[in-house]
Amino acid sequence: MVIYQTNGIDWTAYAKKALNRDVLSREEALSVLHAADDELLLLLQAAFQVRRHFFGKKVKLNMILNAKSGLCPEDCGYCSQSIVSTAPIPKYTMLDKETLLAGAREALSRKAGTYCIVASGRGPTEKELGQVIEAVKEIRATMPLKICACLGILSEDQASRLQEAGVHRYNHNLNTSRSNYANITTTHTYDQRVETVGTVKKAGMSPCSGVIIGMGETDEEIVEMAYALRELDADSIPVNFLNAIPGTPLEGYGRTLPQKALKVLALLRFVCPDKEIRVAGGREVNLRSMQPFALYAANSLFVGDYLTTAGQEITADHHMIEDLGFEIELCAL
Repeated sequence: MVIYQTNGIDWTAYAKKALNRDVLSREEALSVLHAADDELLLLLQAAFQVRRHFFGKKVKLNMILNAKSGLCPEDCGYCSQSIVSTAPIPKYTMLDKETLLAGAREALSRKAGTYCIVASGRGPTEKELGQVIEAVKEIRATMPLKICACLGILSEDQASRLQEAGVHRYNHNLNTSRSNYANITTTHTYDQRVETVGTVKKAGMSPCSGVIIGMGETDEEIVEMAYALRELDADSIPVNFLNAIPGTPLEGYGRTLPQKALKVLALLRFVCPDKEIRVAGGREVNLRSMQPFALYAANSLFVGDYLTTAGQEITADHHMIEDLGFEIELCAL
């Protein structure tokens, strides 16, 4: 292994720790976030050694369908669909089965291996759950897709029914650190999110949980998030970078600079070495022209639009992966 060292820090030693699944100390974790920008390529090269060991040069693609928009009673400060948002977004109830199926076919056309059915709200009603289950059963019977659902807080019975219907993965993000949580959301707690991830795991679905960077958290709190995700043992970690939407409480927050965003991704690769790390919402406006560098640490992307914000044009993502010499993982099953 080639040693990359500058300013007294041997980033390859961090890669070796990750390959052994040894956790970084807090001082080491903070040093990743505090690395000089001149060291960024060396840091990413070390992170890439870990990414390549566990995932080769393959890239997993995911597509979101906003299956229910707005109409949410929660007060999440980052979200245009929350009750406190005045953002002019489409608002509609749960989409019908045929529309959910059409979304799955669109995911396949985009070369996405995972189809994410996402609905606003605190948790699904009985009717909404039934609509999702009906669509999932047909998708599983007819299409080679991994299905991820994100419907809010679940009971054990609801989680079991989703798993029995064929949902592979369930997303419920931590979003921010425990210590920053009350600054972002007051209508539910950090512990409720952790409990839902536990419910998902107990039901036999693969847990997906991630974060949003850029919501006023400190570097120490970013480290706290990384350790929490390692402890949670989520199989998939979406890393969002705040896209401050006008009309939301966080509308005045500035973007995360690309160099900082890439250091966060490197940190998560070192702390959660064998997990799917997905560059998610806000990558286009925060990373901008430096998006390709993200895939040296991350191994997964969302393609197309997000919930209420636009994503990058799909062929641009395909070309980015091709130009890097990476390969799209066409089937996630």
